[in-house]
Amino acid sequence: MEVKRDILWRVYLSYILVVAVCIAIFGKAVYIQQVEGGYWRSMSDSLHQRIDEIEAERGTIYSEDGQMLSTSIPQFDIYMDFRVESLRAKNGLLFRENLDSLSYYLSDLFKDQSKEDYKSLLKQGYKNNDAYFLLKKKISFREYEQLRKFPLFRLGRYKSGMIANEKTIRLNPYKMLAFRTIGLARDENKVGLEKTYDSILKGRNGKQLVRSIAGGVHVPVDADTYEIEPETGKDIVSTIDVFIQEVTENALMKMMIKNEAEFGTAIVMETKTGKIKAIANLGKRGEGNYWEDFNYAISPSEPGSTFKLATMMALLEDKKINLNQGVDLEGGTWRTAGQVVYDSEKHGRNVVTVKQAFELSSNVGMAKLASAYYASNPSRFIAHLKKMRMDTLTGIDLTGERNPTIFKPGHKLWGPTTLPWMAFGYNLAVSPLQTLSLYNAVANNGKMMKPYLVSAIKEEGVLQKTFAPTVVDEKICSDETLKQLRECLEGVCISGTAAALFKGSPYPVAGKTGTALVANGNRGYADKIYQSSFAGYFPANDPQYTCIVVIKNKPHAAVYYGGSVAGPVFKEIADRLFSTYVRVGNIAKQKAKLDSSYFMYAGFKPDVTTVTQKLSIPFRDSSRRVDEWVAVTGNNSVVTIQSKSMTDKAMPQLKGMGLKDVVYLCENLGLKVQVQGKGKVVAQSILPGQQIAKGQLVNIALN
Repeated sequence: MEVKRDILWRVYLSYILVVAVCIAIFGKAVYIQQVEGGYWRSMSDSLHQRIDEIEAERGTIYSEDGQMLSTSIPQFDIYMDFRVESLRAKNGLLFRENLDSLSYYLSDLFKDQSKEDYKSLLKQGYKNNDAYFLLKKKISFREYEQLRKFPLFRLGRYKSGMIANEKTIRLNPYKMLAFRTIGLARDENKVGLEKTYDSILKGRNGKQLVRSIAGGVHVPVDADTYEIEPETGKDIVSTIDVFIQEVTENALMKMMIKNEAEFGTAIVMETKTGKIKAIANLGKRGEGNYWEDFNYAISPSEPGSTFKLATMMALLEDKKINLNQGVDLEGGTWRTAGQVVYDSEKHGRNVVTVKQAFELSSNVGMAKLASAYYASNPSRFIAHLKKMRMDTLTGIDLTGERNPTIFKPGHKLWGPTTLPWMAFGYNLAVSPLQTLSLYNAVANNGKMMKPYLVSAIKEEGVLQKTFAPTVVDEKICSDETLKQLRECLEGVCISGTAAALFKGSPYPVAGKTGTALVANGNRGYADKIYQSSFAGYFPANDPQYTCIVVIKNKPHAAVYYGGSVAGPVFKEIADRLFSTYVRVGNIAKQKAKLDSSYFMYAGFKPDVTTVTQKLSIPFRDSSRRVDEWVAVTGNNSVVTIQSKSMTDKAMPQLKGMGLKDVVYLCENLGLKVQVQGKGKVVAQSILPGQQIAKGQLVNIALN
């Protein structure tokens, strides 16, 4: 008995202790939940929530003609919160009622899964009671707008559980067009205008409370609430003209492909302002195609014969020579200081005038003249180059412009052959943009303009700042020198190395060809790689545009002369611009003539008479009333307004009407209108005079 009582006592004691511990645990749980609940919930939130920086929407880069060259577009990640009360109420009645139709619309929109797959996916998320169930990543704004109208989602976030996490991506709508100049907006690798004007484009970032979910994703606690509202960046308007850029890039691309060239650049500048209207940079990629991979336009290299303009300017300005003076080309070969100067194009000429030596692009002629007049005082020649700003950056508003290289007497690399070789564009390095600026100054009566790429800054469409043309030198040389230089440049295109290229041209051109043998790294000049160039302006009698084309050819290229490679690119650009802008501008200045062609329009008479009166167009009015629909016809310069027959039961003649009038007229007749195209009406599905009924559909085709 004693043993039994001892065992029972121990059992009872153990039971009492277990019950006491259970009561203590239960009591503690109630205490934590009811008394300390708020504290621990806030602690949980602090571990799973944080303040994130919200990137501001970046400003847009526009072309001068209003086209978007680089812009930010929204992109959305779509999640679902299956815990929302409306989805769980009544055993998920709302969810089950919309499941089939929502699955169908999702499948129809994204076309990546079947309706049944989407249905299974949604049911799984609902079953797991997911708080942030990923439905779709990286959808466009157009898709998001459609998504918001779908069954269930149209009820809004708090009833449907749909969560949209918005981000922005940078888009270049024209893709390769001026891509390197416009630039990239990646944080670690900005280039071009995106980098130069980054502080203006990027705006001010905001701050928002976000919650951590599975997969390391952070979503806003409240999508509409910010700690600090992000401030959208300002827009910039570039000087680039999309049409000119497209013409320039296409012309360059054709020659690059045809000649299998390594890289090339072409720049078009508005002569009187310095605005860069187009800048194309194409480099060959490993797979053989071309891309805007590097800004060759602002990278220095040996310019070759286009630099002879600078040599001529120095000689003429110092009155060392005149254009009719003779110079012996010695058949195209001249030995000096143990080295030989060769003319790149064989001509076999001996004594010619200085002007002819320039037109023939003679290296011998330029080298002999520079040596004869500057060998005893080379610093004088260098001073002229400095006056032409060949030793400094152009100052274009584009990050990455590299410094030119021009050696001076006393430099360790200066030798007896430096000056004569500099005279024809070797032993120095300048960028194509610097050469273009010099040619533009000659075209612009000696006034050197600073090249620039941005003309205005806007904020929400409102003009904030404009950039005017900047003169860097009012006169780079005398008028007498300018006159002679322009005569030489025009001579190149009439009887020189570009004569065949511009023979029969409807407008005069002034320019200079260039062909430079360039080194290939450690291999030196053995690979016979030539750089072809052409710089000039047009029309020569009233310059509107200045252009340079520089192309580096492949080793041992069969065709490499500047007039055969770069020249045709220049000519194609010039031809297109002359026919599109220059000639059209001249035509616009001519006296207006009455239009004798036939035309027919239609509209409401008060509108028609307002237009004709504002434009001072005389017309013959044969209509009956002031407020009626009329037809406007013109033939042999006579404009006539006639009444149009209208009834409520017959289809009217709509041909010639604008869309606004068509919709107004047809809807008043009780018709439903479906439209294709834009412009004026050219066809209608219900023929004029046919009987009509309310609610009937009429298809309208515009021209």
